[in-house]
Amino acid sequence: MAKRAFIVHGWDGYPEEGWFPWMKRELEQRDFVVAVLSMPDPAVPTIDAWVGHLAQIVGEPDEQTYFLGHSIGCQAILRYVASISGRKIGGIVLVAGFLELKKLETDEEETIARPWLTTPIDFKQVQQATRNITVILSDNDAWVPLARNTALFKQHLNPRIIVEHEKGHYSGSDGITELPAARDAVVQDN
Repeated sequence: MAKRAFIVHGWDGYPEEGWFPWMKRELEQRDFVVAVLSMPDPAVPTIDAWVGHLAQIVGEPDEQTYFLGHSIGCQAILRYVASISGRKIGGIVLVAGFLELKKLETDEEETIARPWLTTPIDFKQVQQATRNITVILSDNDAWVPLARNTALFKQHLNPRIIVEHEKGHYSGSDGITELPAARDAVVQDN
């Protein structure tokens, strides 16, 4: 059975951004089949479109299936995994993931983000699918309040939490083109 990894970009992201191409190469060198997804309408991400797209692309997830997400892509992954009741997956790596955000810059951004922040996630279903969850956060992320999100992730998922220094929001615009902590979180069990 092939090990598969699905990388989900964030809001306004794209497959060639930042650390995604590096991660794809790193995991392929370790015998993973890797897909860096191009999510629908990335400028205006919606829960139904993104979770539905994930479900369509992934097909039948199993214990050799891993998910790596960035920012709102982490939300999409959590919501997708919560929807696969009764199935087990290999693991989840959430990079700059959030359960709360700092105030966004425009009313339009607030409107887009609101459903992601207010629609409940079935965390019990996520934990039943895998106990292998890693959250990677930066101490200077402009959008993701570190202390609050660390506490919320611990409360809801009890993940392994890694806090890195001055990585911003882990975007290509932050100069992040490699992310060893995320790679290691996937390959440690393989």
